[in-house]
Amino acid sequence: MGMAAAVETQLPGDRISKRNFDRLARFICDYSGIKMPPTKLTMLEGRLRRRLRATNHSTFDDYCDFLFNHDGLAQETVYLIDVVTTNKTDFFREAKHFDYLQSVALPAIANSGVRTVRTWSSACSTGAEPYTMAMVLAEFAEGRNDVSYSVLATDLSTDVLQTARRGIYPEDLIAPVPRDLQRKYVLTAKQPDRREVRITPKLRSKIGFARMNLMDEKYAVGEPMHVIFCRNVLIYFDKQTQAGVLNRLCDCLAKGGYMFIGHSESITGFDLPLKQVSNTVFQRI
Repeated sequence: MGMAAAVETQLPGDRISKRNFDRLARFICDYSGIKMPPTKLTMLEGRLRRRLRATNHSTFDDYCDFLFNHDGLAQETVYLIDVVTTNKTDFFREAKHFDYLQSVALPAIANSGVRTVRTWSSACSTGAEPYTMAMVLAEFAEGRNDVSYSVLATDLSTDVLQTARRGIYPEDLIAPVPRDLQRKYVLTAKQPDRREVRITPKLRSKIGFARMNLMDEKYAVGEPMHVIFCRNVLIYFDKQTQAGVLNRLCDCLAKGGYMFIGHSESITGFDLPLKQVSNTVFQRI
């Protein structure tokens, strides 16, 4: 009986072979730029188990055979990338960036004659960053007839984009949002026991969500952006990939526009048309 119980609790496809891990890691890095060192083996196994179930494969060997030998990547790539991307996000994360946006960057952009401030959250995750940007922009534009704004929010993961579009979050996630902004831009559930909130339709309507891979050769964002947030994503790339992403972002940034990167990130050593204007804030020259 004890032996039967042990067999039943054993998970299918318990380990990824070194050969298959190397194949997966190479594909994930080539497609998304995300580094997958051997230390991520256990994490990858844990996250891929639901894809084994979804595709009716009992072992990692079978799943990888499906991917690489039977053209499974054509239908599975989006799901594979969804499960390996890391999506930590908070409202008003790295709050000094939003202080700078409100007090320095937006006034400078408006004073330069810009009438529609175009902004881009280039790794938007589940939406906290672009909604925070939209709150700051809405506050800046309020009462001004000469300034409007738009927010483009993109991410590689279709899962997080679906959450972002809905704009529904656990109540405790909006704790960093100042009370006056909560009253204006956040709706509480009619049933208090749900403990959920939703971003107001008016604010949601100012944001366009789209899937985008920062590994693409060009970023189809339309007219140049006045503000680009690309925070806490460069750390997952090697130096060569970082250089490519940063150069392509600069191509999308209007002269005098602002780029924000994560507080743990750096652009030192890269030849970019940027000057530093604050901690991890740069201006296009």
